[in-house]
Amino acid sequence: MAYQILVQSDVDPYEAILPLLSDSCQIHMWREKEPPADTDFAAIEGLYVYSHMWLDGALMERMPGLRVISNFGVGCDHIDLDGAKRLGIPVGNTPGVLDAATADMTFTLLMAAARNVVRGDHFARGPEFIEYDPSFLLGQEVAGSKLGIVGLGRIGYQVARRATGFDMEVIYHNRSPNRRAEEELGARYVSLDGLVSTADFVTLTMPLTDETRGMIGRRELGLMKPTAVLVNAARGGVLDHEALLEALRERRIHAAALDVTEPEPLPRDHPLLTMENVIVMPHLGSATVQTRDAMARMSVKNLMAGLEGREVPYRIA
Repeated sequence: MAYQILVQSDVDPYEAILPLLSDSCQIHMWREKEPPADTDFAAIEGLYVYSHMWLDGALMERMPGLRVISNFGVGCDHIDLDGAKRLGIPVGNTPGVLDAATADMTFTLLMAAARNVVRGDHFARGPEFIEYDPSFLLGQEVAGSKLGIVGLGRIGYQVARRATGFDMEVIYHNRSPNRRAEEELGARYVSLDGLVSTADFVTLTMPLTDETRGMIGRRELGLMKPTAVLVNAARGGVLDHEALLEALRERRIHAAALDVTEPEPLPRDHPLLTMENVIVMPHLGSATVQTRDAMARMSVKNLMAGLEGREVPYRIA
């Protein structure tokens, strides 16, 4: 008999996922903010979370047969982990496999913002580009500069590794020192104030928690250098967008690059989307074919383990 699986996704899931489930699972799609009215909650045995819609404990309680929740991705701030723990439902995610791809995107955004890549591309395609001007769109030097990493976990470590190839000095702020990064990469632990006030580039790669929500706000942005670049590859909620808007409008920092926002996406009339000194991406941090394939395999492995009564291999809660 096929396992009854509810797939939570407001978009079509990545093409590699459903074929991995089709032989052993009957799939029920959940595409709206609320599950379909005709969902037989009592029959659901597994919940596969593909999008970032909020999943709370009250909904889990409506599924008495729920054995496992599998998240496509590493961040689980959209899942009520305390509720799952209280109900004894294991939650799996996909750690490690997306670290390199997300670090690549972080550094891509850093370089693009520093060197006005997006603005330059748009200008070169337009009618205004009629002659070369050596003083036009001058950016900030990356090689030999100082990188400040807020959240030096697995992804932050990979960002630091890439920085060494550009002869950057690496400082970081974390809940606790990262001895591996210090010994292998020469990274130096500093306070948050010390980081934002001295770094030429500030990258955000921490998880979104109660402690990190709004961690970079008006005060922290006010401490940054006017030549500094801010890159957010964490979650939109760690950054105060209104404070960022002020800092960019008043040219108190050079530029910002956002792979994530809150809300996501931003409203189409949000003023950040009209500014030339900010790059906004549609959450592409781990968006490579190779990483998505690996995430699909890991998340399905978590799901099937829970359904079959085995230990969830990549369990977060």
